[in-house]
Formats: sequence, structure tokens, C-alpha cells
Amino acid sequence: MDERYDLDPVAQMRESRKPRAPRKVQAQRGMWLEESTTQFFGQLAAATRETLTLQDVDGTRRAFPRDALFLDEDGKVVTLTFAAAAPKKPTRSASGSVYVEGATARVARAGRIFVEGRHDAELVEKVWGHDLRIEGVVVEYLEGADHLDAVLAAFDPSPSRRVGVLLDHLVPGSKETRIAQAITARFGADCVRIVGHPYVDVWQAVRPERLGMREWPVIPKGQSWKHGICAALGWPNQEQADIARAWQRILGQVRTWTDLQPSVIGRVEELIDFVTEPA
Repeated sequence: MDERYDLDPVAQMRESRKPRAPRKVQAQRGMWLEESTTQFFGQLAAATRETLTLQDVDGTRRAFPRDALFLDEDGKVVTLTFAAAAPKKPTRSASGSVYVEGATARVARAGRIFVEGRHDAELVEKVWGHDLRIEGVVVEYLEGADHLDAVLAAFDPSPSRRVGVLLDHLVPGSKETRIAQAITARFGADCVRIVGHPYVDVWQAVRPERLGMREWPVIPKGQSWKHGICAALGWPNQEQADIARAWQRILGQVRTWTDLQPSVIGRVEELIDFVTEPA
């Protein structure tokens, strides 16, 4: 059959006049490009999230939007695509120690670190969790300093099975100080080390600046401290769930050890050293 009229030449002409989408090209430093509007011709020298910079043979640089149209070395219109930057691997843990990539948790040591409550344990885990897993140190909470004597009696610390304890409000004359002195006398300083911070609660271990305050509010004696803090900050405080949400809000502002008070940082690191020191 005669196929001379099977193709419509007019339709082919119309098709050729349709604008074609520019070819997408992977951006590479040093590639030569011409910006289509200004006709500035140069090598791709730098790029940000919004712009890219071309440098011509005389060293002149000009920045253009990343989504602008360019001509490649063959004179064809292109748009540039940029590979997503690989996420930077951390070199330091939240505590400031060297981050060990891919390290698995060490088998738990015989020694332990005890803290007063769940909030204390969560704070220690957030900042020192990487270090504790590397060293094989388990942190447990007491649900109050009053339980320390019974817990240690059951644990039976020794020079090869040391215990470190972090207490709140460890200041002269406080209940916690009296407990610490009695425990140390009973079990021995070579088996148990009790340290603490001066704050009423571990919440105050977080720098107030992280919450937009110059200092933590002062709550009168006889009033629930945590409820009083929430009330002073204008947060819900009627139910225990409100207190739990308040703590998560505070803990969420902690990124690294620099967000904590120095008096707490030093005490936790002292306990880690104590329980990992060879007998």
C-alpha cells in the first residue's frame, strides 16, 4: 500500500513547535553553564538551598536562583538537580564524649547507679545514655531516697560490685544528707558513693534559659514543688498527667550536657567513673 499520506506533515510541524521541558542535569562543581536570561557564562562554584554561584574565566562571580534555566556546554536548556546531602554522623555524644559509631551495648557490669526517681533516670539516659551502654552501666531508680537503705541491703554492694547514688537536695542538714551519711557508714566508701545536687528536684538541673527563664521560680515551703512550678509557669497542674506532660516539655529542651547545671554534670560523671573503676 502507498503510505505517503499516512503521516500528517502539518501535525509534525505543530508537534515540533511545542515547548519541551528542559532536561534535568545533576549539578556538579566545576561544570560550565550559561544563565539563560543574563547570558552569564561560568563554572558552578558554589550552591546553597536557594541559590547557586557561577564564576567566569575572569573570576567574576554571580549568584542565581537554583531553579533558573541554564544552557549547558552543548547549548541545550537544562535545570539542575542537587543530590541530598548525606546526614552528618555525630562525633560527640550528648554528654560530650567521643561518639562510637555502631557500638553495641556492653554486657551489664555488676555495679549499678541508682537515682531517686523516674525523671532523674530519664534525664541521665538522655544525656549519658551512649556512655552508659558503652561502659555497661545500668541505671535504676529508687522511687524516693527513703528506699535507698533497703535497696542496697538487697543489692549487697562490694568493692567489685560498686554502687553510685545520685540524690536530690543533698545540702547540709537535709534529710537526704542524713540518709547519705548513714548509708556510707554502713556499706563503706569503697563500695558506695553517694553524690547529689543542691536542687529540690531534678527539674532544676535543666538550665532555666532553655525554658526562656532567667531563673527557676521559688516555691514556698509546704506547697507541692512540681505543682507550684507548673502554676508559676502557667502550665496545667491539676492532675498527675499534667505533671508528667510538664516534665516531658522540660526534658524536650535538653539536647546535650551544656543544657544542664554544672553541679549535676560533674556528679553524674563522678558516679560513672566510680562504678567502672577496676576493683
